[in-house]
This record gives sequence, structure tokens and C-alpha cells, in this order.
Amino acid sequence: MTLPAAADFAHVTEWVFDLDNTLYPRHTDLFSQIDKKMTQFVRELLYLEHDAARSLQKKYYREHGTTLQGLILHHGIDPNDFLEKVHDIDYSWVKPDPELGEAIRALPGRKFIFTNGDTPHAERTAAALGILDHFDEIFDIVAADLKPKPAPETYHRFLARHGVHSDRAAMFEDLPRNLVAPHQLGMRTVLIVPRNLDVVLDEVWEHEGKDGAHIHHITDDLTTFLKAAAA
Repeated sequence: MTLPAAADFAHVTEWVFDLDNTLYPRHTDLFSQIDKKMTQFVRELLYLEHDAARSLQKKYYREHGTTLQGLILHHGIDPNDFLEKVHDIDYSWVKPDPELGEAIRALPGRKFIFTNGDTPHAERTAAALGILDHFDEIFDIVAADLKPKPAPETYHRFLARHGVHSDRAAMFEDLPRNLVAPHQLGMRTVLIVPRNLDVVLDEVWEHEGKDGAHIHHITDDLTTFLKAAAA
């Protein structure tokens, strides 16, 4: 992966990070626990067999940005119940990353976590990484009024809530479709990809568009990338 020139980020004073599979690498596999909890939630809600529940879960994820949004729209579920149950996981899978923490701390300006998960999940994950104290704010699915990325209005809501100027912001994400709106808003965009590019992804379509013009940079090493960006 090509490292950025310092000039590429010289204007950036607002650093915005997705959480899952971005601030920690995909091989940590933490999200697999959440994925299984979501399948179980759908099974119990709709009395489905495992394969049918998983198929519906993934259908909602692809069509609506999150499984939660699909369940709200089609089944009127209590979002708080869903968020509590699917984030009841083992965070010991996430190991402290002091080098990443130092790289984030050294970035000039404000730092945000912008996640389709909820704040408690973001706090527990960032705390396990040892980086929570380096962030100014967390913008979660509740703050987004349950409308997930990649919906453009969610990014507008984030910018307005925190007074972020998009032309001075950079967005780090593991899903190409979630970088379309940031690019349109004038943000610098960085796609985080798995370190082992030969890994078989659970949802291949998630990485459609990774070669699009809305992606300014691609990296498989967030820490090294941030050090170069802040140099």
C-alpha cells in the first residue's frame, strides 16, 4: 500500500474513524460475535431456522445499511433491545494497541468515532484497544436517529452535531460504500482493507467499489498510515 504524502492531510483538523474492522483489524474477528448474535436475534424474533434467519439478516444489511434498520422498518422491533443483545460479546478478543493510540493522539485537531453500532460498544472496544481517551466524541447509531451509514443524511447530521467542516475532515472506513457521501462532502477518504488480501470475506459485495474515484487512499496498516499522514 502507498503511504500518503504529509501534504495530502496538511489541511485536516477533523479525523473521523469508523469502528469495527477499522480501528481494529478485521483479523481480530470481533464482529463475528456480533454477526452471530444478530442471526440469533432474527431466529428468535421470527421463529426461523438458522440459514433462513442468516439470509434475511444479510438481506436487510445489504438493502438498509444495517440489519437493525431492516428489522425496524419491516418488524417494528425495539432498537434498544437489539443493540443490547447483539453487543453482549467478549471484548477480550481486542488487544491493546499502544502504537495505534500514540498515532491517533499525535494527529492535529479533533478525533471522532462514527459508527453504525452504539456508544457502549464503541467505548468498550476503544477501551480494550487502549485508545478511548484519544477521542473527543462518539457519533453512534442512536445519535444518527437510527439511520445508518451510508445514508447521506447521517453524515450531514454528524457534521452539524459536532460542527465539523467537511473540507477539513478525513474519513477512515472499511466499507467503500460508506465513503461515497464523505467524498461528495469534500472529505479526504481512506479505505481500510484486510492485511491479508487473500482472505475470503464473508460478504464479497461489501468491497464493491474499492477502486472507485471516491476512494483517495487505501491501506492495510492504519497505524503506519496515520504516522505518515501526520508527519
